[in-house]
Amino acid sequence: MAYLFVHFKEKKTPDGEQVYFGISREGFEWELVNEGNPILWSYFGDKGVRDHTIIRTEANDFVIMSTDLSLSYGMLNQYQDSWEKIGREGSKSLMLWRSKDLINWEKQETIQLGDENFGCLWAPDIIYDRQNQDYVVHWSSAHARNNYGQKAIYYSRTKDFKDFSMPEILYQKPDSGVIDSAIYEEDGQYYLFVKSEAHPEKIILLRSEQVTGPYERVVNFDKSMADLEAGVYEAPTAVKTADGSWCLFLDFYGTTTEKQGYIPFVADALVNGNFVRSDEKFSFPYGYKHGTILSITEEEYGRLKNYKKPISEF
Repeated sequence: MAYLFVHFKEKKTPDGEQVYFGISREGFEWELVNEGNPILWSYFGDKGVRDHTIIRTEANDFVIMSTDLSLSYGMLNQYQDSWEKIGREGSKSLMLWRSKDLINWEKQETIQLGDENFGCLWAPDIIYDRQNQDYVVHWSSAHARNNYGQKAIYYSRTKDFKDFSMPEILYQKPDSGVIDSAIYEEDGQYYLFVKSEAHPEKIILLRSEQVTGPYERVVNFDKSMADLEAGVYEAPTAVKTADGSWCLFLDFYGTTTEKQGYIPFVADALVNGNFVRSDEKFSFPYGYKHGTILSITEEEYGRLKNYKKPISEF
């Protein structure tokens, strides 16, 4: 088993907010793909993409979805250097790419899931719901229902990533907004990581018997995160490794741009929520930003390791 980490780079130039790949044989030592250059480039919407998620479908195809947002372009133009303006007026769509082999990707698609009452659609994630035999796409947004106040996690169902159900609320926290959702299944239970925007301003973990909730807090996870500084971690993503343990990666942004990137934590299982920081076991060629990890085959690893996109395609 090997692993693919789909991510972006934190840069002030437009090439950072595109789709990048990293690969690893064991999930600890990460390598460049395409010499560290973008795999996919966004040409629609904001012409930049962040917060990527990837899934292997039941048909063994691949789908990437991303936030439609370019700070490189937008902060200087339509958003007027205002995060609040992005939250209210940002894209109501997510960007999508499809592939059968992780090398050849179909034309970029714009998927509008939000209506005029939604603010920006942030940080999509996808999980397959085996009970319903469909995919649950979830993301965070502000909404007109509470005057674009505290964000909630919304979801939409799809069987083919073409037709989507109307968005519904998956999770909202009574005392703060929540963003950056990631859901995983273990032993018939679903585990939801989110970033709480206050009380605490940290990553929290919740558990449910259904993909779409209701979710209850895993208190032991709060204890394992107690020593982490508040307000400097976001974008949780996790993967189950070959030895059965879980690796949770948190995107650390409480430093200069050059030093930002993922910090790893390891646990024997999700059920106990007992994650231990494990920096010394991992290495990255540069700071990966908000993305998702996918288990891949040795053959897929080999294809990606040897992949070099022609310069003319950049």
